[in-house]
Amino acid sequence: MSQGTRRRFLTYFSSVGLSSSLLPGVLWARLQEADSEQVTVEMIKQAVELAGLDFTQEELESLVEGVNKNLDRIKEVREVHLDNSVPLPLHFSPLVPGMVLDMTKKEFRASEPPAVRRPADLTDVAFWPVSHLAELIRTRQVRPTELTEMYLGRLKKFNPTLNCVVTLTEDLAREQAERADAEIAADRYRGPLHGIPWGVKDIIAVRGYPTTWGAEPFRNQRIDRNAAVVERLEQAGAVLLAKLTTGELAFGDLWFGGRTKNPWNPEEGSSGSSAGSGSATAAGLVGFAIGTDTGGSILGPSARCGVVGLRPTFGRVSGYGVMNAGFSLDKVGPMCRTVEDCALVLRAISGPDGRDLRVIYDAPFNWDASFDVKTLRVGVFASGFEAETDEDYRATNEAAREAIRSLGIELRPIDPPESDLNFFIEYIERAAGFDEFARSRRDQGLRRQRHRAELRTFHLVPAVEYLQANRVRMLLMEEMARAMSDIDVIVAPRTSSDPRKSLNPLTSMTGHPVVGVPSGFTSRGTPTGINFVGQVFKEAEMLALAKAYQDATGFHSRHPSLEG
Repeated sequence: MSQGTRRRFLTYFSSVGLSSSLLPGVLWARLQEADSEQVTVEMIKQAVELAGLDFTQEELESLVEGVNKNLDRIKEVREVHLDNSVPLPLHFSPLVPGMVLDMTKKEFRASEPPAVRRPADLTDVAFWPVSHLAELIRTRQVRPTELTEMYLGRLKKFNPTLNCVVTLTEDLAREQAERADAEIAADRYRGPLHGIPWGVKDIIAVRGYPTTWGAEPFRNQRIDRNAAVVERLEQAGAVLLAKLTTGELAFGDLWFGGRTKNPWNPEEGSSGSSAGSGSATAAGLVGFAIGTDTGGSILGPSARCGVVGLRPTFGRVSGYGVMNAGFSLDKVGPMCRTVEDCALVLRAISGPDGRDLRVIYDAPFNWDASFDVKTLRVGVFASGFEAETDEDYRATNEAAREAIRSLGIELRPIDPPESDLNFFIEYIERAAGFDEFARSRRDQGLRRQRHRAELRTFHLVPAVEYLQANRVRMLLMEEMARAMSDIDVIVAPRTSSDPRKSLNPLTSMTGHPVVGVPSGFTSRGTPTGINFVGQVFKEAEMLALAKAYQDATGFHSRHPSLEG
């Protein structure tokens, strides 16, 4: 965001937006205090004063009739049952004016299959990437049922330590694995995900099993449908082992069963809110996992747990059957042990499904594992790296940039806009998605009462201010497009001591794809990560650079020791 735009934004929201967020709440509070069903001039006057506005008596009196009519309309709307799954008819697009999608579809080119041999002890493959597990299955050295039982055993053995599982889907897993056995024996091999055991974040619906959203009030909730991503992976032949933990209502790593742990250091949480997906993948309890990201919930646990996390372009993957945390911000993506694993999973789950109208474009995903990354124009978020004050992160960040330069790539400093407006918009959308939940006071059952306050606080923001915030969002999107006009991929720090110097909130709001890759370890022995930001719907180029960096550094090949 330019300095002028930034000043206007800050002035607007400090003098009008944030204070006027009190306006509707004050009116409704005054109604309750007066035990009245009608708003009076005095009520409006008090609300206007708190909002920092200046109306004459005549102007105040002119508002009464309209405000009361609006109150009647609000009551009518509230009489309609709106489940969290009901979508908005307003659809966000990550494209800005002048941006044209390349719809040319090319052959999906994965790496050459590796030469693998079955080890004597099958648990030795627990940390293998999907590409290697797939070759064991394709060459019939291992049956899907064997792999399934091995991973189920590990889930049962290590979950007491990591607390990453809400529900094991054992019956479904064995049924799917047996089907995969039979199909492969009959030469009906579906592809690299056929027979691969995986886990799913528990805000994603699976028919026949609870979908708890990590919250006590929804502990026994069952949603009688499969999410689109579950359907797509079943079609690819993958084997679902478990519903993995999510922070309460997709906040953090604390759920109704406690805190999900980082396999590298069980004394700390795995970060949120795709906490279980990150923990289970890092610990070798699943072949891969699916998470969701609204403001960092794939990227955070991926960095903390040392796995590769892909937040696709907004609108790349259907969110049908997934809890709505932010209608215009939610993304579904893979969490894997390698970059190419993420490419394999994204290929299977992406594209329109006719049910999630946020997935507008059938944009091609032209993955080519042999892509020459030297042809990429690569930017570096230099001020973001410079803002880091933690010595461990500074060291791994510098080493990461040097490793990228060693690939023959010039890093061009760029100056993207700065904003954390993402969270303002997200929490308003959350308040809408959980309106009935809050008004019914079921939110009293939440483990973290801070969530109640957040939902209620943003319930008070007027619709005008929400729309104005999204108009500012468009200015940010246009400025980001200008910053990337001659850049294919941006290299950015995963975190920063200065929150304004993190591209995570900004790119979540603009809809750009991001992949987080392990970048080293702290002096405490825990992983660090670095992010690669791609052009909208250009995950293939972004992932190509991330893979080249991953292959050059090898941090993904190190795994936590769980045996104690």
